[in-house]
Amino acid sequence: MENKVDVIIIGAGTMGLSSGYYLAKSGKSVLMLDAYEPPHTQGSHHGDTRLFRYAYTGDLVYNAMAVRAHELWNQLERESSSTLLIPSGVLNIAPDHDPLAEEKWNNALAFNLSVERMSTMEIKHRWPGFHLPKGYAGILERRAGYLLTEPVLHAYKVLAGQHGARLVTGAKVKHWEASGSGFIVHTATEKYETDQLVITTGAWANKTAGSIQPPVAAVRQVIGWFEAPDLFDVSQFPGFTLDTENGLYYGFPSKDGSGLKIGRHDWGTLIDPDAPLLPFQAGGTDEEILRQALQQYLPEASGRLIRGAACKYENTPDEDFIIDYHPEYKGVVLACGFSGHGFKFASAVGELISKLVNGDSIRYNLSAFRLDRFQHS
Repeated sequence: MENKVDVIIIGAGTMGLSSGYYLAKSGKSVLMLDAYEPPHTQGSHHGDTRLFRYAYTGDLVYNAMAVRAHELWNQLERESSSTLLIPSGVLNIAPDHDPLAEEKWNNALAFNLSVERMSTMEIKHRWPGFHLPKGYAGILERRAGYLLTEPVLHAYKVLAGQHGARLVTGAKVKHWEASGSGFIVHTATEKYETDQLVITTGAWANKTAGSIQPPVAAVRQVIGWFEAPDLFDVSQFPGFTLDTENGLYYGFPSKDGSGLKIGRHDWGTLIDPDAPLLPFQAGGTDEEILRQALQQYLPEASGRLIRGAACKYENTPDEDFIIDYHPEYKGVVLACGFSGHGFKFASAVGELISKLVNGDSIRYNLSAFRLDRFQHS
């Protein structure tokens, strides 16, 4: 069969392209299928930038994967001769003695990460743009920063192709089925045969996983870029997370006049990923929830709205990833539910998926990502 390959990847967004690169590099013949041409605005990867940080709460697998991801991002920069990771530092701000902040600190120390505790006064002295009430503190991750999303996807797409992977766009998968020892994947116009299958369809995960429906909800999220003075420029201002009584925010310094970018992690509306995505509503609720945080905690950055964007989160109930074999088919790897914090791990996830497909040894304990954890919830 002409359309026969070792591995088909359904969904060539961030995780799909990364997986395609590592699988092709390992010697597999790889076909990547996507309904759109990546990068695009229909998934979870647009919006220019994503934070890269190490200090995590929850399972220590995140810290371990972040360390490995940093190594692989540096490697990808060398192989693609491009700048992908901007080392701005990331400041994690939360109420002093917050249990999650303490856990983040302890996990960072367990991995010998370069972190520094900072009081409200120390934060204000170093970055006058922050206006924090008493009782707040910060954890500065010195080697953290942010990733440039479109250059990352471009690098993976080009390098995967150089290793022999093929990308077919405009190819929405209708369904797939087991056939003998492998699988057949159907689009509207073609039929492809493969030995193994990888499903990295993001917000569409529960529509593309065959006979099962992973508990992944598509959520509309918004981000905005606001006019800000030079004290918020990347040359002197970090990326940040900001845990407040009003919500959990994250942001990026301005670069070349882009404006300070801010989003709110714990907000959003459930959507059908196939329905048209409602554009950012300037002057409405979308702008209001972002500007509220700026006015309270970074008032000098609450300038004119330069632009806004809407994107999709793909949330699991516990916000932990799903990276596992399909419960019915060992030849199918499912990777989804990255819940608004997966991009930073994409390099390590792609490498991990390649190892799962190839049956190689894994350096992480993946129990936190198992699909069957939801059977007990």
